[in-house]
Amino acid sequence: MTTSPPRVPTRSRTERPVEETAEHESAGRLSALTTRIGLGRSMTSESANYFLLLGVTLFMVVFGLVMVLSSSAVESHNDSDNFFSRFWSQGAFTLVGLPLMFVVSRIPRAFWRKTIWFFLAAACFLQVLVLLTPLGMEIGGNRNWIKIGSFTAQPSEAIKLALVVWLGVVLARKRDMLSEWKHVAIPIVPVAGGAVALVTLGGDLGTTMILAALILGALFFAGVRVRYLVTGVLAVSVVAICVALSSASRIGRISAYFGGTSVANPDVDWQIKNGFYALASGGVFGVGLGNSHSKWSWLPAADTDFIFAIIGEELGLIGAVVVLLLFVMLAVVFLRIIHASTDPFARVTTAAIMVWLIGQAFVNIAVVLGVIPVLGVPLPLISAGGTAMISSMIAIGIVLSFARESHRDSIADRSGARR
Repeated sequence: MTTSPPRVPTRSRTERPVEETAEHESAGRLSALTTRIGLGRSMTSESANYFLLLGVTLFMVVFGLVMVLSSSAVESHNDSDNFFSRFWSQGAFTLVGLPLMFVVSRIPRAFWRKTIWFFLAAACFLQVLVLLTPLGMEIGGNRNWIKIGSFTAQPSEAIKLALVVWLGVVLARKRDMLSEWKHVAIPIVPVAGGAVALVTLGGDLGTTMILAALILGALFFAGVRVRYLVTGVLAVSVVAICVALSSASRIGRISAYFGGTSVANPDVDWQIKNGFYALASGGVFGVGLGNSHSKWSWLPAADTDFIFAIIGEELGLIGAVVVLLLFVMLAVVFLRIIHASTDPFARVTTAAIMVWLIGQAFVNIAVVLGVIPVLGVPLPLISAGGTAMISSMIAIGIVLSFARESHRDSIADRSGARR
């Protein structure tokens, strides 16, 4: 009798795909887990200060575009038979500023330490072209614009941007010597003072005051002694008074502020009064977005220097308070970033940018409210003005880069402490 050999247990055809499927599912779960971990790391790689500053900035930019469209529609139609011409121009500059802000936010601090002297020299050179060549253009008594073909820009905005970074670099390097007045004066007085003088020679007192304020703010946050700062404030005040009294237009603005009339520039009286009318007619809730009466050729510079009056008219007290709160939030975020940073360069530069943007907002709003004479500075991130928009967004991009790097430094320090 023949016996058959024992059967060797083998896997059936239906069993193989089951095991292979299990292996694929396991690999898929591992891949999904890895993806979630990578996504989580990318989402947590930036600090809360980074996202808060970015969010406030983007909201202000969008809000500003809406208000520029509303406040400039009538004048745009009068100038070019197109209600949207100034809005499209501001939108185009914003589209340039946004990618520049994100690119700058990825630039390391070492880049600025190596190149800032070049950028400051280039900005000052452009301002010299404004003063000494036919490329310079005068608007409203100020020779502060450069015009090449149809392109117009303000080199003074580039000076602001370069100067805040230059101050951070220089004061960080000399942080152990700032108790001596000689090391404070050199090179601050010749370099920063020279840059401010170039803007002053163009007749732009408003920008001159903003530049002086950001220099003093950088010195304060760098730890310079108070008596040196008081000396600087007194010197700046004397220079500002001399510059203000050297022009009939500026004397007229001061006279209009005290209730007189400006013979050299009668529009100043008209502008101040209609700014008050716009704010008064807005009430608490405003007349509604787009329903301003003042923008119908009643209020000069409705989309630039006096856009806050249009905000108060169309959105009322509530809209005006929201704008104030936005700048308060911006200042708080800057202070948080200064507090979180351990690099003196980042701290001083962020402080100078904060004084620049918040100080300029204060001056603009104070002018509209009649607290100070008319100086002619835009409301940062909200007013129309292409060069001002781009320079402000690049400045915020620099602060975003500081927030990123300080956050990564703190993570690295915590990881090293655990080891």
